[in-house]
Amino acid sequence: MRLRVLFLCFAISLPAVAAPLAVPDQGPALRIQGSNTIGAALGPALVKGLMEHQGLQGVHSEPGDGANEQRVVGKTRQGKTVTIEVAAHGSSTGFAALKNNRADLAAASRPIKDSELIDLESLGDLKSPEAEQVIAIDGLAIILNPRNPLNTLNTEQLAQIFNGEVSTWEALGGIGGAIHVYARDDQSGTYDTFKELVLSRRGKPLAGTAQRFESSEALSDAVSHDPQGIGFIGLPYVRQAKAVAIVDGDSQPMLPLTSLIATEDYPLSRRLLFYLPPFSRNPWAKALVDFTQGSKGQAIVAANGFIAQQVQAIGVAPRPSMPDDYQALARDAQRLTVNFRFEEGSASLDNKARQDLQRVVAYIRSHGKLDKQVTLVGFGDAKNDPQRAALLSKLRAMAVRRELVKSGVVPRDIRGFGAQMPVAANTADEGRIKNRRVEVWVY
Repeated sequence: MRLRVLFLCFAISLPAVAAPLAVPDQGPALRIQGSNTIGAALGPALVKGLMEHQGLQGVHSEPGDGANEQRVVGKTRQGKTVTIEVAAHGSSTGFAALKNNRADLAAASRPIKDSELIDLESLGDLKSPEAEQVIAIDGLAIILNPRNPLNTLNTEQLAQIFNGEVSTWEALGGIGGAIHVYARDDQSGTYDTFKELVLSRRGKPLAGTAQRFESSEALSDAVSHDPQGIGFIGLPYVRQAKAVAIVDGDSQPMLPLTSLIATEDYPLSRRLLFYLPPFSRNPWAKALVDFTQGSKGQAIVAANGFIAQQVQAIGVAPRPSMPDDYQALARDAQRLTVNFRFEEGSASLDNKARQDLQRVVAYIRSHGKLDKQVTLVGFGDAKNDPQRAALLSKLRAMAVRRELVKSGVVPRDIRGFGAQMPVAANTADEGRIKNRRVEVWVY
């Protein structure tokens, strides 16, 4: 399965570089460690983009000192060599490298853990908006051999398969005999995300018989050559395998489609992040973060098969399972490919939502929809009192409205649909957080 990503330039605009960045007399200008998902191709591509944006010449990649390590090299007009090192051994290694001063920037395909946050507090608050930078959205695709007839699996079945409780394809209504499980290694943010979204939520460990891989490409190729294989992978690495639709709780079956991942509705969607220590004095680290969040950087994100944080308007087909008012909205308006979500246990927008506000406002301005052309739709998780759930969902929409009004956007309407139309199971905190969301619709 190969996904094509369309990029529209409504990312945060990048200010012109005022002056070339200083080049160190010795050693690399920047050291990046962490996620294999980012570091295998996306990270080096973003580094190349920054270096070319800085006017460096002959920018190219060279193998690093070890496996899954690269050096990106370029020269200034004065002939001075600039090197940036990218090591991709898994998200946890990025945070460890920050602590040991072996990296200036951590790449992660999962949020920083509380234990890591405490361990790195000497570097500043890594959960602050300036430090925690969402650079792209990815979806974990569940992949099968192309000849496997199954097209849909739910998250409960996934937990049982990868735990080893379900060991044959026949037990799932398929054919093929024994299931062969493929998984990323323990250092991988991809594995951390799968463990968090599927296994840990149900108190299940990964089966000891699972074949483990450090390389995303190698895992995908192994599944595509094994008729009995199943694995999980980041979207750009589906390659020749087949991705299946996923159901979580009462959600509709969802394929890992661009629009569903951009809004983070897809059950196995995740954020890719850079963590920039607030006390960092490395100008190349800050420059890479700024470049990545700009339109040129987000174009590179899209070109590498991930979901750029652009804003598009998409049509949504009304379905009988939708509330009548929502069906009417779908007939008359288009939905923007962004959802606003909130910090855990709070009515405050999270770090990604704060950046998305700027992108949404830019889209609304450029399309002349500032005056009563926007409807905000709030949702929430299930409560004992449906009326309370409806009220809370509307209050979340009102929180987004307040922020939009500050930028001159006058919404047309605000609606709250309570716990209707869940996109995730309400049996765990992660699912409830995903269900607490605000959609943006434009006329």
